[in-house]
Amino acid sequence: MSATLQFDEDASRRVEAIYLTPDVIEQRETILRALALEPGERAIDIGSGPGLLVCDMAVAVGTGGRVCGVDVSESMLALARARRPPVGSAPIEYQEAGAHTLPYEDASFDVAVCTQVYEYVDDVPAALLELRRVLRPGGRALVLDTDWDSIVWASSDNERMDRVLAAWEEHLVHPHLPRTLTRLLRDAGLEVTDRQIVPLFNAGYDPNTYSAGMLELIATFVPDRNGVSEAEATAWAQDLTELGPNYFLSLNRYLFLAHKPT
Repeated sequence: MSATLQFDEDASRRVEAIYLTPDVIEQRETILRALALEPGERAIDIGSGPGLLVCDMAVAVGTGGRVCGVDVSESMLALARARRPPVGSAPIEYQEAGAHTLPYEDASFDVAVCTQVYEYVDDVPAALLELRRVLRPGGRALVLDTDWDSIVWASSDNERMDRVLAAWEEHLVHPHLPRTLTRLLRDAGLEVTDRQIVPLFNAGYDPNTYSAGMLELIATFVPDRNGVSEAEATAWAQDLTELGPNYFLSLNRYLFLAHKPT
């Protein structure tokens, strides 16, 4: 994964708070609908973060199923292991591992999910081959990532906004990954069966939204990148919060559902 953004304890907790906002909860609900999990299925979340989707999947597959989460961040894994799913959920296991080296045997899972992860991965083709390896024949995979060219974020200083967003893209290896994912999934031997746009839309400033939560994360990362000073990063974030009812963000994520041939 890219070394430009480190998910230490502080960053992990900020990300967890963002994942608990209503718009990201709605994103997880969209993922679960697309997966259509069945009782007793075995599922893996690659890059499981604070474990919110893992817990949702454990509820869906029930006590006869199994859900595993892998992540490279010890801080994220600590948050995930502290989270307790409702009674009646599947057993959950977490392991520290990257997308290239999943610690499971071939054909271990009915379902594999990877959300907002491959855009950080250096060798996406190799990671997709590893995803395919752990899927059983006929199993399904869901991949969701962001194309950062899709962002519309209102600001009183458009030139500064452009520089901040260009600096923020440096935290990714592939900021425009979705436009190539259909080909990459097919090249990995997976059959793409569905594609959806999953928008994040915040109109009017509300601290309990995805983009409001991202302000501190971005403002902490961008200083000294692409000519953005610390003072500019602070002013950028303050400007957005002061827009109040005129605040506006739209950002597209793209969901791909694929199957491993039988």
